[in-house]
Amino acid sequence: MKHKKRSWTGGDVALNIFFVILSLITLYPFYYVVIESFSNAVANAQHVPYLLPYVFDTTGYESVFGDSAFYQALLVSLFVTLVGTAVNMALSVTGAYVLSKKHLAGRNFFLTLILFTMLFSGGLVPTYLNIKNLHLINNIWCMILPSAISTYYLIIMKNYFVSLPPTMEEAAKIDGANSFTILVRIVLPISKPFIATFFLFYAVERWNEWYNAVLYISQKSLQPLQIYLREMLTSMSSQLAAQAQAAMAQTTKVLASTVQMACIVITMVPILCVYPFVQKHFVKGVMIGGIKE
Repeated sequence: MKHKKRSWTGGDVALNIFFVILSLITLYPFYYVVIESFSNAVANAQHVPYLLPYVFDTTGYESVFGDSAFYQALLVSLFVTLVGTAVNMALSVTGAYVLSKKHLAGRNFFLTLILFTMLFSGGLVPTYLNIKNLHLINNIWCMILPSAISTYYLIIMKNYFVSLPPTMEEAAKIDGANSFTILVRIVLPISKPFIATFFLFYAVERWNEWYNAVLYISQKSLQPLQIYLREMLTSMSSQLAAQAQAAMAQTTKVLASTVQMACIVITMVPILCVYPFVQKHFVKGVMIGGIKE
């Protein structure tokens, strides 16, 4: 049976044009960052606005990669991302699985306490004093432990585990499996899309970690990549005007903004490399977790 070709209406054309324009507007900032990271002061001064890659200059990247502080900050960010994400997933998954059991004594009480933290917090000063008393000031764990569990993600995970058929676990218990074995060998293998989704959510948050570092880290060797980038952007902002004027006379090659854009591209690359492998799980994983009890 032949399918009739769908005819395009004026509304369809207008919507497609609108979304194409919206996509271009969304992608342009990324495009601009990339092409300017490979630019130089002369090209930026001669072409305003800078829309096309008129030159290919890697001096900005050479300036970043030539700084030893960059590699130290990169190692710190990698540690926080890898270890922090592992801690996030271990605590969130086990906590959500336990809270999904209706026979858990005091389950509603614990859920109320957890939900309370979504509405109220101790405040900045009490939190800082707590971190200080735990001897986490200038400690790399201050970027991992205070944000070890996201309440929002925990609730979604709990709702997902509640949605699983109880007969599956009952059959495993008949075969002698305990709760930990059921979680590791049965629940997690069938929950790969869901787990992959929240693994990426946590990984992105840990990679972009900067707030706790600003508050609790003053030692240069423990500052993550985001703080390194922030300090570089701040320190180079004062150079923009002077270097732009010098570029007009072609007396300098590197523009401060070129180095800034190179830093931004470098910090984006790891996450962009991971996204394609996990993106296919997003809709399925989040929608499953959104099922209400």
